[in-house]
Amino acid sequence: MPSRRCRLALTLAVFAAFAAPALILLWPALAAAAPIRLWHAYRDDEARALDAIVAAFKGEEVEVLALPFDAYASKLQAAIPMGEGPDLFIDAHERLGDFRARALVAPVGDALEPGGEAVFLGPALAAVRQGGEILGLPISQKCVALYMNTALVKEAPATLEDIAALAGSLPEGVYPLAYEASNAYAHMPILAAFGGAMLREDDQFGFVGPGPERSLELVRSLIERRVVPEDANGALVTDLFNAGRAAFVISGPWFAGGLGEEARRRARVVPLPKVRETGLPMRPFLTVEAVMLSPQGARRAGARALARHLAGAAAAATRLEVARTPPVRSDVAVPAGDAFIAAFTEQAKTAIPMPTSPAMRSTWEPATRAIRKVLRGDAPPDVALSEAKRRFDDVRRPPPPPASPAPLLVALGALALLLALRWVRAARAAAPGVASWRSFRRSLRRSFGRSFRRSIPAYKYVAHAVVAIGVLVMVPLVIGAATSLFAGRGEGLRYVGLANFISILTARGGPLFASGSFYLVLAVTVLWTAVNLCLHVLLGVSLALLLHRPTLRLRALYRVLLIVPWAVPSYVTALSWKGMFHRQFGAVTGLIEVVNSALGTSIEPISWFSSFTTAFTANVMTNVWLGFPFMMVVTLGALTAVPEDVLEAAEVDGATRWQRLWKITLPLIRPVLAPAVTLGAIWTFNMFNVVFLVSGGDPDGTTDILVSEAYRWAFTREAQYGYAAAYSVLIFLLLTLATRAFRFRRRRTPVSAIPQGGAEAGSAPVPAAATEVA
Repeated sequence: MPSRRCRLALTLAVFAAFAAPALILLWPALAAAAPIRLWHAYRDDEARALDAIVAAFKGEEVEVLALPFDAYASKLQAAIPMGEGPDLFIDAHERLGDFRARALVAPVGDALEPGGEAVFLGPALAAVRQGGEILGLPISQKCVALYMNTALVKEAPATLEDIAALAGSLPEGVYPLAYEASNAYAHMPILAAFGGAMLREDDQFGFVGPGPERSLELVRSLIERRVVPEDANGALVTDLFNAGRAAFVISGPWFAGGLGEEARRRARVVPLPKVRETGLPMRPFLTVEAVMLSPQGARRAGARALARHLAGAAAAATRLEVARTPPVRSDVAVPAGDAFIAAFTEQAKTAIPMPTSPAMRSTWEPATRAIRKVLRGDAPPDVALSEAKRRFDDVRRPPPPPASPAPLLVALGALALLLALRWVRAARAAAPGVASWRSFRRSLRRSFGRSFRRSIPAYKYVAHAVVAIGVLVMVPLVIGAATSLFAGRGEGLRYVGLANFISILTARGGPLFASGSFYLVLAVTVLWTAVNLCLHVLLGVSLALLLHRPTLRLRALYRVLLIVPWAVPSYVTALSWKGMFHRQFGAVTGLIEVVNSALGTSIEPISWFSSFTTAFTANVMTNVWLGFPFMMVVTLGALTAVPEDVLEAAEVDGATRWQRLWKITLPLIRPVLAPAVTLGAIWTFNMFNVVFLVSGGDPDGTTDILVSEAYRWAFTREAQYGYAAAYSVLIFLLLTLATRAFRFRRRRTPVSAIPQGGAEAGSAPVPAAATEVA
């Protein structure tokens, strides 16, 4: 047997010695034979146009993968550094700064056709240039323009004030202009007309000063005069134009996809007008979509050839024909009479390319919050914009200095030593008759071997569960805890020890209960959990008691209907309730109008997200709708275990319904409700969907909870994963301490049972309080 094993090992060694050099020599050929991988996030007509363009490529095989837009950037960031990503991908140019910092893109090199710099229109090529290098080939450009409803207006306006002047001449209920006024991206054209910018060239916050303040005052006056609808989102703007209730709309080419046939026929697109107050044109942001090469793709001649093909004139003509995408090449003519394409092409010539700096990502949140505060009348423009600049500077401040890992290593070593000593002490206690260390080790080895062999069948049963829990729970938990000890943006993380926790617990050097501080958000989270949990239990138990009555007719139907809110996905419910809370067009406002017309009252519509009280109430109402069915189902199950004979005995003894409920039913179902309440508290504490989708943290982030604040640090504030991980660790510690305290309190509160009479053997214990009902 040993000789056979030796021969097998020798054969494997010889094979490896000859195969390894051959594999190294053949690897470039094998890599070249692999298909070119192209990733994109297109859908519908744009995806069909891309498929037609790729099919016309006369080169190597191409493997095309479509990814969801929301996960597109994160997939690229995870796959390309591991060598598993695409050779080339299509994305918007504003991410180039972040992609370059993470080494996800490479210069296009000879993928740019000879003389290609003179072919591309306007600022398209400048948008993809970084540090003197071209990092992408433009294939399309998108910006907003002005949609006209030709059934209401016939001539394109010269100025924005001309649109506002239509307020008195349009039919009742029709808005002269509809757009997402509280969105920073949509506000950019008006901001540019006042000489402002979102981000300065030195990466400082630009949305501050007299120009931006005047732009906000103009928009606020338009809303107050009902020229523009308040709190309008994309869906509302589309609905208004489809219904003929908007004369003009500011939006991009994507807006046409949501229009009905009738709205398409009466829609016309023209460039944005000037602002009479300044005499300057409205200049929107320009987004250039480009083909980008990953570092591994830039080394493949086939990938560079495919990039040249995707950005060529024939491909631009295909996109123009199939997807109606405005071309970025001067050698592709816009069809005569196509006003849609011509208008967006003309608008792109004066548009401002969106900055590619990573700092641009940090402007959206503070800018949008400032716009909402001003438009809702919560703060004057100068105060709101100064607060936005402070938040931008706070997010952009440098990470903590690097720290030495020596204290952490010493702490881990000490912990490992303590665990080892505890294990040795427990083992010595299990073998008290062993005197010498050598005898102890021999005895321990024998006992461990016997116990291990006896436990092998049990290990087989639990091995898959241990592996699953380890991979899905323990590994992410350890990685998250380790990440909290690092700081930086994106991939540039460095070890800083407990600096993230110190920064969080000291409110980043500001007042402890300032807006966005850990302690204020924690107080809101605790209040959010307590209010929701009380309402969940109260409503769930009440409905369960009602449905448990045997005399109730159609109980099965009621149970099915009442469990529907729990069965519907939470994000669908959250978006539905957010629509109902809209001040102008929501269902709640419609109900108020019905009450006013029926009773002759004058109740004003509620601006739900303009104050903490109403926004918090809206969040709670949505979450109660989602959470009470769980408590109802658990309570219904617990009520089936309540002994009927005990209730009948109490009724014979003269107990009222309230006494039977309070002294018998509730104490008996309390052991079943306790775990459900604990689980419900954990779910509510981390209920991200409702807070993020309903109120979005409004007003001014005051309704954010800990988990939504951690999300913002990870995904809207320059990918500060270490800081977000520190928030997650604190959430985990808070929930662990809370559940341990609850468990300790339950142990200290014994439940007495009646040892004699009333309950038969094997039945549920009857609380001693039941003897008091007589």
